[in-house]
Amino acid sequence: MGKILIIGAGGVGTVVVHKVAQNSDVFGEIMLASRTKAKCDVIAADVKSRYGVTVLTAQVDADVVSELVTLLQSYKPELVLNVALPYQDLTIMDACLEAGVNYMDTANYEPKDEAHFEYSWQWAYKEKFEKAGLTAILGCGFDPGVTSIFTAFAAKHHFDEIQYLDIVDCNAGDHGKAFATNFNPEINIREVSQRGKYYDNGTWVETEPHEIHQALNYPKIGPKESYVIYHEELESLVKNFPTIKRARFWMTFGQEYLTHLRVIQNIGMARIDEVDYNGVKIVPIQFLKAVLPNPGDLGENYTGWTSIGCRIKGFKNGVEKTYYVYNNCSHEAAYKETGMQGVSYTTGVPAMIGAMMFMKGLWRKAGVYNVEEFNPDPFMEQLNLQGLPWHELHDIDLEL
Repeated sequence: MGKILIIGAGGVGTVVVHKVAQNSDVFGEIMLASRTKAKCDVIAADVKSRYGVTVLTAQVDADVVSELVTLLQSYKPELVLNVALPYQDLTIMDACLEAGVNYMDTANYEPKDEAHFEYSWQWAYKEKFEKAGLTAILGCGFDPGVTSIFTAFAAKHHFDEIQYLDIVDCNAGDHGKAFATNFNPEINIREVSQRGKYYDNGTWVETEPHEIHQALNYPKIGPKESYVIYHEELESLVKNFPTIKRARFWMTFGQEYLTHLRVIQNIGMARIDEVDYNGVKIVPIQFLKAVLPNPGDLGENYTGWTSIGCRIKGFKNGVEKTYYVYNNCSHEAAYKETGMQGVSYTTGVPAMIGAMMFMKGLWRKAGVYNVEEFNPDPFMEQLNLQGLPWHELHDIDLEL
């Protein structure tokens, strides 16, 4: 049993706290911290009423290393689970190094002033964490996270050589809003509006946003138009599985969503630089975030399913093989259990499982690692036990 500090009190943080509390035999003490302590207190009260587990709360500005260090030195957790904003990854990693605490997150660092996604900034910390004897685990949500574990599991059990990897992410749910994002709008819009990029025979191929698309069939959902976008786990997966010839990430979007997104971009509301409004400096996308529906409030009326998985082609014993491993998650079931919708659930549950792997000593070595560099088997076992059961299809038409 170990003490865990969770930083971030949004939808994902809420799910993480619920799941950590459900596994109190692994996590000895729990603290939840965020810029707004009142948000933490609401989550802690709900968890106490549901499970009888006490969650400590604290206020911290994750942009300020000194504040983080003071909290870490006071609470002395064994692990910090960062589910705050990607902009804050490096300040939290710096604080963990200074305070001697292990680190885990769900999304790679990106600069606040540039929509640019790569692991180089965090990989550069590898030697520092090695010298400190600390573990840093990167990208332990669903994608990245479970999709990376799915790939590692396939490589370990079903393939001698993976050559083609397509990660497919479908949200077939309906929240009843004209336009809303399923996680932080600022991060979500930056992610899906960027230029597409995929890996092909040793090079990265860039595309226009949403240029490559086709309908794909998702289990128990049916055909959904799916678009190639860039996603961070591609970078680590082609590094850690060098036999991969092509790797792509596909995500579904409805036409109404894409129309809204195009308008937001065309009128300048997706801008991430400051503009002057009546003598006040504002960032348009941050203002947009303030007026859009809060992703954490979507769950109550959310219906339908998510379906996320990996479609893989390669060789086993000299014979070509195809393999599809995936999870389907119900928005309604996620809300009933945690009060959050399925997108928050599918990120928060794996984050807790990764923390569990660390606490049990199964994923623990000095340095900075992506999740696929650890043994996937105990993680896959816990997915089935913690609310995200997975399914396998062998030697099928992958459609790609």
